[in-house]
Amino acid sequence: MPDPELPKIDSPTAAYIHVPFCRHRCGYCNFTLVAGRDDLIDAYLDALDRELSELGQAHEVNTLFFGGGTPTHLSPAQLERLFAIVRQWLPLAVGGEMSIEANPIDLNEAKSLVLANAGVTRVSIGAQSFHSWKLKLLERDHDDAVIREAFSYARRFAKSISIDLIFGTPGESLVDWKQDLHAAIALAPDHVSTYGVTFEKGTSFWSRLSHGELARVEEEAERQMYEAAIDTLTTAGFEHYEVSNFARPGHRCQHNENYWLGGQYFAAGPGAARFIGGVRQTNHRSTTTYLTRVLSGQPPVAETEQLAPEDAARERLVFALRRLEGIDTHQFAAATGFSVETLGGESLPRLIDLGLLKLSGSRLRLTRQGLMVSDAIWPEFLRM
Repeated sequence: MPDPELPKIDSPTAAYIHVPFCRHRCGYCNFTLVAGRDDLIDAYLDALDRELSELGQAHEVNTLFFGGGTPTHLSPAQLERLFAIVRQWLPLAVGGEMSIEANPIDLNEAKSLVLANAGVTRVSIGAQSFHSWKLKLLERDHDDAVIREAFSYARRFAKSISIDLIFGTPGESLVDWKQDLHAAIALAPDHVSTYGVTFEKGTSFWSRLSHGELARVEEEAERQMYEAAIDTLTTAGFEHYEVSNFARPGHRCQHNENYWLGGQYFAAGPGAARFIGGVRQTNHRSTTTYLTRVLSGQPPVAETEQLAPEDAARERLVFALRRLEGIDTHQFAAATGFSVETLGGESLPRLIDLGLLKLSGSRLRLTRQGLMVSDAIWPEFLRM
C-alpha cells in the first residue's frame, strides 16, 4: 500500500510533550526524568508555557503525545493546567489523536475526568507485567488488580488503549511470558507494545548486573519470547505493524507512525527532541537545568544538528524498515532523492541473501528472521 503523505517542510503536524516526573525511578529506566521532586512541577509548567510561547502562534497538529516520565503523576489541577498550556499553542485538529502515557496506579476517577475533558483519545498503560514477582523485580508500584482498575477507568473515555509489556526479565520463563500475553489479551486492549528488558549504563539494573546480582535471560530464550508475542498476539487478531507494536485494525499509534515515516514534529520539555526542516534540536536532559535556562529567558536547547540530505535519508530508511510492511523503494527514492541500493551498498544484497530482508517487486521489508536481529541490521544502513 502507498505510504501516507508526510507533512510539508516546516509545518509539522505532530507534537511531543515531555513530562519528566515520577514517584521513583525503576531499576531498568534510563529515560529523562526526576523522581520525588514534585516541588518542581509548577515551575516546569511555567517553563513549558514559556518554551511553547516561542512558537509565536498556534500550530494545529494531528497527533499530540504526552510522554515521560509519567504525565499522569501530576495532580488533577496540574494536569488541567498542562493541557490548557499545550492547547493554546498546539491545538489538536478535529479527529486528531491525543495520547498520554499512564502509570496504572495514577488512573482514578478524578484524573480520568480531567483526561476525558481534555480530549485524550489514546492511553498507553505501563503495565509491564501481571506477575507480582516480576513487577517487584522491575520495581513497579502496582499489581494485577491495579492494572485492571486502571484499564477500566481508561475504557470510559479513550477510543484506544495500549498495554505495554516487558519480556526477558531476569528469572522469567517462556511460560511466565505467555501468561502475561494472555492476561493482556483478556483485557481486550486495542494495542499492545512488547519490549525486551534492557540493562543501560547508569541504571540500578546495570549496577546489579555488574555485581552479579542479576543475570540476563539467555539470548535464545529471549528470542522465543519475542516469537511467542508475535504468534500469540497475531492469533488473537492483532496486526504486527512495527517491530515492537501490535494493533487491532484502526488502532495503530498515528504519532509513532509519523516518526517511522520520517515526518517532522514539534517537541517541548526536558530532553525533548524536535525535527523540523531537516534540523534536529534536543533540549537539556536535566530538568533543573531546563528550568533554570527557560525561566531565565535562555533557550532550552542543548544540541542542534543539521542533517545532511543523505543522513536524513539513511535515518528515514532505518525507521521505515521497522514497519512490517516495509517501504516502497520507488516512493522512497522519489521522496528522499536517494535510492535504497545506493544507501544499502554491499550490505543490501548480503542481507537479502541471508534472508533477513526480502525484496518483492519494489517492496523491501524485514523477514521473520530479520525481525529477530533487527537491531544488528540498522547500523548497516547508517554512516558511522
